[in-house]
Amino acid sequence: MEILLLILIKVFFPVFSLIGVGAILHRKFTFDMRTLSKLNNYLLMPAVGFTSTYGSTLGGNIFVYIISFLAIQNLFLIGVSTGISKVFKFENRLSATFKNSVVLINSGNFGLPVSQLVFQHNPLGLSIQVVVMIFQNLLTYTYGLYNSLSVDSKGFQAMKIFLRNPVFYAFLLGIFLQATSIKIPEFIWTPIENTSNAFLAIALITLGAQSAFIKIHRLSTPLVLSLLCRLILAPCIAFVAILILSLEGTVAQALFIASSFPASRNSSLIALEYGNHPEYAAQVVLLTTLCSMITVTTVVYLSKILF
Repeated sequence: MEILLLILIKVFFPVFSLIGVGAILHRKFTFDMRTLSKLNNYLLMPAVGFTSTYGSTLGGNIFVYIISFLAIQNLFLIGVSTGISKVFKFENRLSATFKNSVVLINSGNFGLPVSQLVFQHNPLGLSIQVVVMIFQNLLTYTYGLYNSLSVDSKGFQAMKIFLRNPVFYAFLLGIFLQATSIKIPEFIWTPIENTSNAFLAIALITLGAQSAFIKIHRLSTPLVLSLLCRLILAPCIAFVAILILSLEGTVAQALFIASSFPASRNSSLIALEYGNHPEYAAQVVLLTTLCSMITVTTVVYLSKILF
């Protein structure tokens, strides 16, 4: 109960307060959603991608185990979500958004605070979550972007469009500068960092604006499947992956908990940018975040018992 209360106060309230502000402001002033989308995708996301890779310090044997787990888990999720899309005959745009909603998780503004609460006396748990966040960012701006772009363009054409996205190059630049230990002058780093810090607020306000006029009269089949896959199936797959790799202790607990996080707000932003059912994408983010109050708390409890 104490963990649930802390998650509500320190995670859910900050997130939903900004979403609420975005919804209220959009209803009153009617934002230009295309402008917000461009701001997020061509300025704020590249800044976050660059700072997260440039500021990371990764290494050691434990890193190999974490990456192995994440690779197994996400390959399973990609395969399952692709299979479900074909079984239910989702059209291409819906299929792209559904797959992103299952695979991409909110490992930043949701995952990090949760990990800080659960592992407040164990720095290793939080360090693992940082690795998960960076991996998810990379997955978002590779698989997530290409998945959405391939709806209208196939093969080489989709790759050409993907390679024009600035987020991809921001990641590569961040990795290169971090690997080569090149120090960025403060007068350059400060505006980049300030831009990166603005992403969370603007992204959540954008999500609120997307959700301002949403009316969920019924739970559609794609929406129910997204909820089940993201919040129930993903932790089950994670549990199997942990057993396969014989992980235990804090590493197993941190990765099991990370698998239960709600759908990423970035999946909603990408859907908005490319016109792939943005309202459905926003519904998934909102409902998985709401439902995760129960599911994440349950997974945290189980992680203490199982590992």
